[in-house]
Formats: sequence, structure tokens, C-alpha cells
Amino acid sequence: MADNHPKDEAYLSAVIQKRIKLFEEFQAKQLAELQSQPHDLIRVTIGDGGEVKQGKRWETTPSDIARQISVELANSALISSVNDKLWDMGRPLEADCSLEFFSFDTEKGRDTFWHSSAHILAQVIEQEYGCKLCSGPCETKTGGGVISNGLQGLYYDAFYGDLSLNEQHFPNIEAGAAKVAREEQPFERIEVTKDQALDMFSDNNFKVELITEDKITVYRCGLLVDPCSGPHIPNTSFVQAFKCLKTSAYWRGKRDLQSLQRVHGISSRDDRQLEAYLKHIEEANKYDHKLLGQQQELFFCHPLSPGSWFFEKHGTRVYKKLMQFVEKEYRKRGYEEVISPNIYNMKLWKKSANKENMFMFNIDEQKYGLKPMNCPGHCLMYQHRVRSYKELPIRLAEFGVLHRNEASGALSGLTRVRRFQQDDAHI
Repeated sequence: MADNHPKDEAYLSAVIQKRIKLFEEFQAKQLAELQSQPHDLIRVTIGDGGEVKQGKRWETTPSDIARQISVELANSALISSVNDKLWDMGRPLEADCSLEFFSFDTEKGRDTFWHSSAHILAQVIEQEYGCKLCSGPCETKTGGGVISNGLQGLYYDAFYGDLSLNEQHFPNIEAGAAKVAREEQPFERIEVTKDQALDMFSDNNFKVELITEDKITVYRCGLLVDPCSGPHIPNTSFVQAFKCLKTSAYWRGKRDLQSLQRVHGISSRDDRQLEAYLKHIEEANKYDHKLLGQQQELFFCHPLSPGSWFFEKHGTRVYKKLMQFVEKEYRKRGYEEVISPNIYNMKLWKKSANKENMFMFNIDEQKYGLKPMNCPGHCLMYQHRVRSYKELPIRLAEFGVLHRNEASGALSGLTRVRRFQQDDAHI
């Protein structure tokens, strides 16, 4: 069992109660507004031109419709889609619409399930360790929730001060997640203005950085109030199995920023599903390209150059073979290979709006950066002289060496790196 870590109980209590109080105030106003809306009848079409159900505008929810169809559907549906837009099961319908339901057996259902499980994780770590929550929950289809080898799950980033999380903390987190599940906490949704959200999360500078839109969606489950686009599963009781997998620490792209820690996990509807999934991860790890690359003397990474890979003689042979194949395809399609510089003045990146996650440095009192993409360089090659319409179309291709200052916690084998060579082409 991990050692007890002191936390500022007074601060934590004040912050949580403040957020809950504001949430309930905004929620009450929005419920009053809903009740004042006309509750006339609407037509709800199930699936693509299927059965039609009746409901009431601003009152009937997807959960109500699911119960009309069958008890089994009502118990298995995690999320719905209204006119092809993902929709909380408890969120009132607003007009005539098409409606679909998704269970854990579907991709959209699993993504939502893991997304909601990340909120459970956030609630536990905030209460257990008094940490400041940062980015999350993950959106699995954007890559954020990929644990390893393409297998998906969940994570949450937070600032823990001088506490270093490790596997000894996992039992506490897992026990806390089980307690949250038993409490059947509903996921409640409100919409607030940017100023209201900034007031609600003014005690957490990490959240303040993430609040940029004019309208913000905020969710609550139990003691957790979190800005999040959603949607979510109906309540926490659906998450009957939860497992922490690993932790990682990283700086958000810059070493002068506070170090965050990420807890990775996986969850499921029951222990049987979770056990099967963990076996799947264990089997997939046997074929981890990072491991096979070293065993077969293809490539490796060294701590003195994190995120930049060394290709040994056999790996280089494969690398060259792939380049030859792509070069042949370039020629077949009328592309001409070019070579452009690796270093550009930051004026170019400011103009192209591609200056995020760059390695930057000063030369002759001016700021320069290593290119993270080839596009702006190819634009300079096109504009450096007057062109004739007879030259069109101009097809340029390049195996440019690119660098991106990815956060250390986001690095993952050859799939997320800081130095890579991209077969890039532009017309």
C-alpha cells in the first residue's frame, strides 16, 4: 500500500463545494428554461427510416424512447445519436429527429464508456490525492486513449506536486473507482458561458488554459465537476470493472512548465470482459514493435535522444526499401522530388500558423525553428520565381526530416516521435 500523502483538505473542500454550488445554480436556471419551453409532440424515427415513436419536445429523452422499445435496450444502451450527433441518454430531445442507440459492443459505445470512466478516474485522484486536474478525459478515437499497440482505454493528466505516483497507488484508485460505481452517480450536463466557466474553475490554472470557447459544456458526476464536451454514459454504475495499467510523467511540450503525471487505465462492463481485454493487451505486447525492433536488430531508442530512433543496418535496409517503393509511386504519378531546408525563421511559421510543438532557438538575435512539416518550404519553392500556366500542375515531393517537440508522456515507439522522415507531396 502506498504511503499516505498529505493534501490540503481545506482547499479541496472549498474548491469542490464552490464548483458544485455554481453547477447547481446554473442547472436550476437551465431546467427552469426547459420547463418554460413548449412541450408539443415530436416524431422520433428509430434508426434509418425505421419505427416511429412519439415524444415531447424538451421533455422526452433517448432513455425514455429506449424503455418504450424494450427493457433490454434500456439496460444496454450507453449513448445515443440524434440526427447523427452523439447525445446523452438523459438529454431531452429538441425536435423531430432520427435516433440510434449504441451499446458497449459498438465503437461509439466503447469510446463513450472509456471517456466516462476517465471522469471516474478524475474524481478518485482529485479526492484521494488533492491533485489539480489538467487535460482529459481522453477521446479515444483521436489517439489520446491509445494505451499500446492500438489498444484503447482511458487516462487522465494531473499535477500532484511532489507526489510521484506508482503501482503502489493503484489499489487505492481502483477501490475508489469501485465505490463511485456502486454509488450510481448520474452524469449531469449544463452549458455555461466562458466567463462562468472561468469563474467555476478559477482555482485550477490548468483548466483555465483549456477554456477558450464562448460556450462551454460542463459535466458533473458525484463530487467531480469538469469542463467536457461529452457525451457520457447514463451513470457510473455501468462501469463494473476498472484497472489501472501504468503511470507516466511529462512536461507539456516545454521543460519550464510544471510536470504532469498521467494515469492510464482500462474499464469494462464486468470482470469477465475486463479479464479478456487484459489478456488481449498481454498478447498484443508480445508483438510490440518496440520490442521486436530490438530483438531483430532493426531499430532502438536511447535515453540520450528520446523520441528519435536509431536504425541499425537491417532496419536501414527496410527503411531504404520503403523509400524506393514510394519514389517509384511518385514517378508514376508525375511528382518530382525536391529538397528543402530544415531550419526556417519563425516569421514563416507565424505566417503559416504552424508554430505549435516546435524546437526553437536563436540565431543572430532572431528566432528560428526546426520544421515540423514540409508544406511552407514547398510554398517558398513555388513562389521564388514567376510561374507560367504551362508549368501547371506542379507536383513536388520530398522525404523531409521533420521534428516536433512532443510531450514526453505522449511519445510511443515509432508511432509518436520527435524526429521522423515524412513522404510529403504537394500539388
